[in-house]
Amino acid sequence: MWQQQIIETNRGMFEVFVAGEGEPLCVTHLYSEFNEKGNLFANQFVATHRVYLVNLRGCGQSTDDTAIASYSMADSVRDLETIREALGLAKWAFAGHSTGGMLALVYAIQASSSLSFIVAGGLCASNDYMKNPASIYCKDNLHNARLREILAMLANPASTAEERQDGSKEWSLMSLYKASSYDKLISRPNSGKTVSKRLNYFSYEELPTFDVRPQLRNVTIPAFIYGGKYDAQCPYEYAVEAAALLGNATLTTFSTSNHFPFVEEEQAFEQFVEKMMQQKVNH
Repeated sequence: MWQQQIIETNRGMFEVFVAGEGEPLCVTHLYSEFNEKGNLFANQFVATHRVYLVNLRGCGQSTDDTAIASYSMADSVRDLETIREALGLAKWAFAGHSTGGMLALVYAIQASSSLSFIVAGGLCASNDYMKNPASIYCKDNLHNARLREILAMLANPASTAEERQDGSKEWSLMSLYKASSYDKLISRPNSGKTVSKRLNYFSYEELPTFDVRPQLRNVTIPAFIYGGKYDAQCPYEYAVEAAALLGNATLTTFSTSNHFPFVEEEQAFEQFVEKMMQQKVNH
């Protein structure tokens, strides 16, 4: 189990779960809530790092004071920076998947001097994926209407636990290369419950104008970008684009994965992390 810490900062109290030993690495997702079970993505780094799995503003026992700061990526980076400072860390690495990967790009743009490197995948550096019929978030995708029903149900406090479980499973199956991977996805200790107020902020306040592509060339810290070849959330081409735009990036492709290569190609993802560490040492 991951160890809970409550970190007091000048921007409020934040709940953090810690595991592993080694150089510090932060993991979070833009609209997920974590607990002592940890997270399947974060678990990938525990063997090599001391991992800080952060509940952002409005998640878990972290502050929900929106008079101080919003749920935006920019404010999330500022919150992460104040957590890093409170922990007494001069630098840490940051790893994010999906909108966590998008947050990694923003973090690298805003505060690269605080980061040793970033790991980011399942991402897009703009809102272009919303217009791509290959993405389940595009209105022209055949799964989109059903996905919108699922998201509305998850945001409804009156939804039953069974409805939420079934809806979450259906959403996950849309994002897996093989349906058989679902059993592996749910068989491990994991957390990452969707926090609807943060998802709604991202969807309606930030996403309509999100585009950090022009700033990426100025990022010179090492960036380890990855993508599943069959990603149905943020299609693979956007991982390729982000890696090409970043000034010091490597791209790793998972050829039999959809959105969750750390589940669908777990051994290959472990090798990706090992290779990443070797490249970092040799950098």
